[in-house]
Amino acid sequence: MITQKRLKELLEYDEEKGVFIYKTKRGSRQKGSIAGSFQNKGYIQITVDNENYLAHRLAWLYVYGEWPKHQIDHINRIKTDNRIVNLRDVNNSTNHHNVGIRKHNTSGVTGVYWSNNKNKWVASIEINNKKYHLGIFNTLEDAKNCRYEKEKQLAI
Repeated sequence: MITQKRLKELLEYDEEKGVFIYKTKRGSRQKGSIAGSFQNKGYIQITVDNENYLAHRLAWLYVYGEWPKHQIDHINRIKTDNRIVNLRDVNNSTNHHNVGIRKHNTSGVTGVYWSNNKNKWVASIEINNKKYHLGIFNTLEDAKNCRYEKEKQLAI
């Protein structure tokens, strides 16, 4: 596992742009070129000393001198935006709450959906891998408000 010292020997991290830059020529990569390539899940991956690392985790190591304790969340949900101000070390539950609205979502709000069985709107929330039923509502607005209030209460 790479150390902060070794990382800083090989790469420079631009905190404002969120990119790593080679300090020396590395194989076909020229000194001063941007390090990394797109990984299949949309993140940027950088190979250092024959090991693959996710750039957002390297950014954390570079700035704070230690590996993240949990998962690195991209606050703005852009997987390639590795500026340190856009990254936070969070547990799985918190990271799970910072996902965009699913493609099949018709309410426009995470955790609110239309129940064909009940002909009403249903609100729910998931905390620490446990799903909580918040209620069944006649109007979308009531379901949304219930969900937002619970999020505020839980400080999500």
